[in-house]
Amino acid sequence: MAQLTINKLVERTIEGGAEIVSLLKTGSAFYAPSAAITQMAEAIILDKKEILPCATYLDGEYEIEGTVIGVPVKLGKNGIEQIIELELTTEEKQALAKSAGAVQELVKSMKLS
Repeated sequence: MAQLTINKLVERTIEGGAEIVSLLKTGSAFYAPSAAITQMAEAIILDKKEILPCATYLDGEYEIEGTVIGVPVKLGKNGIEQIIELELTTEEKQALAKSAGAVQELVKSMKLS
């Protein structure tokens, strides 16, 4: 995939919530989360073995430990049956590590443990 295409997809992902709100004209982005939950529930209940993005605890996958972050997983009757590790470029690995670091810092600031 060309870098320009990837950059456009990243930007669209970042702005997606605002786009949904503007299209629905309701001031609430309830549709996407409820559709995602429905799709995840169906994958588990019907044992679809479907690959979906899901916030999951990483224990070394993507070289990230002890952090919950969104990654592709295979969902079936046992819940998360497999964490799918995509081949990432160095830049993508750095961006994912930066995101994981931000999540870790946020959790630390909440003083949950």
